[in-house]
Amino acid sequence: MAQTASYYKDLRKRMGMTREEVCDAAVALGQPLQPERLERIENGKYDIVPEEVLLLSEIYGDPTLCNHYCSRECPIGRKYVPEVKVKDLAQIVLEMISSMNAMKNKQERLIEITANGVIADDEIEDFVFIQKELERFSITVESLQLWVEKMLADKKINLDIYNAIKGE
Repeated sequence: MAQTASYYKDLRKRMGMTREEVCDAAVALGQPLQPERLERIENGKYDIVPEEVLLLSEIYGDPTLCNHYCSRECPIGRKYVPEVKVKDLAQIVLEMISSMNAMKNKQERLIEITANGVIADDEIEDFVFIQKELERFSITVESLQLWVEKMLADKKINLDIYNAIKGE
């Protein structure tokens, strides 16, 4: 817990905020957070709850905080949510194209393996490779989403236009 707890303190300090400033921002968002509670979270005395993670993510303008929590602290997330790293857009796109090309080459094999609804012993190796490639693609998609959320938080993408086009 101590290593994870220090993550929250380090993030707040990187943002150049005091605990009181964070708590004032929380009040301004209509979600009070007491400085004592934040201190205990940062020092590993209390576990942070998901609503507090969302609140701090909004205050700090850092969507990576949610992925950090889900992939490292949430018991369900530790099993099912991969940690996603923030990367440059060019790197994300190259990884996505690489993954799509690998899947294009294995598309017919996936159809052969799964057509009968059973994975035979001699198909497992190819199936596991394809499964790993799909997982890699999924993480790349999540990385792209995280990049977009970071750009929106940093106001480098116009939120109103983005939401209008996205239909939200």
